[in-house]
Amino acid sequence: MITIVDYGMGNVGSIANMLKRSGFEVRLGSSPDDIAEASKLILPGVGSFDAGMENLHRLGLPPLLAKKVFNGTRFLGICLGMQLLFEGSEEGQQPGLGWLRGRCARFRFAEGTSSLKIPHMGWNDVRPVHRDSLFRDMAPEAGFYFVHSYHVVCDDASDVLAWATHGYEFPAAVQHENLYGTQFHPEKSHKYGRALLTRFADS
Repeated sequence: MITIVDYGMGNVGSIANMLKRSGFEVRLGSSPDDIAEASKLILPGVGSFDAGMENLHRLGLPPLLAKKVFNGTRFLGICLGMQLLFEGSEEGQQPGLGWLRGRCARFRFAEGTSSLKIPHMGWNDVRPVHRDSLFRDMAPEAGFYFVHSYHVVCDDASDVLAWATHGYEFPAAVQHENLYGTQFHPEKSHKYGRALLTRFADS
């Protein structure tokens, strides 16, 4: 059973519908039983870092999720859900889940050097570091949909699974063992997003 963590911060319905159309059994959940029974977990996220962490703590979820992750359950964080995997963010004061080393920083461009807007919004190319992963057999022209003002800065470069560029390079996806994250929204990325979610769910 693929469980999408429903903590009031994400496009849970869109993710569930995309996976169901690909033939997977999916449910939304936030209770201890929902988490315990999950064979794979997805943590979506739209909104602020502190609000995301506060909602997770209010539901008592961090220790339950950590137990699953450290026991080897495949876990995917999406957008804010990926940022929450790290130790913290410039956006707020709350500590993150801390499962990956690093923090989130706001996009900053030197004055007069860029006309790019913040938030970074729209389609962008993604350059996988390792194709034998969520990006296996992905077409070279594959693009994904982003909406974010903050990006992760990994302490360990080997955790970066793919890069994208908005003024400068930033991690578009991360992986450490059974833990995955995408800064982009696969549920908004049409066939390429569906292919990526299918690879996560199939493995």
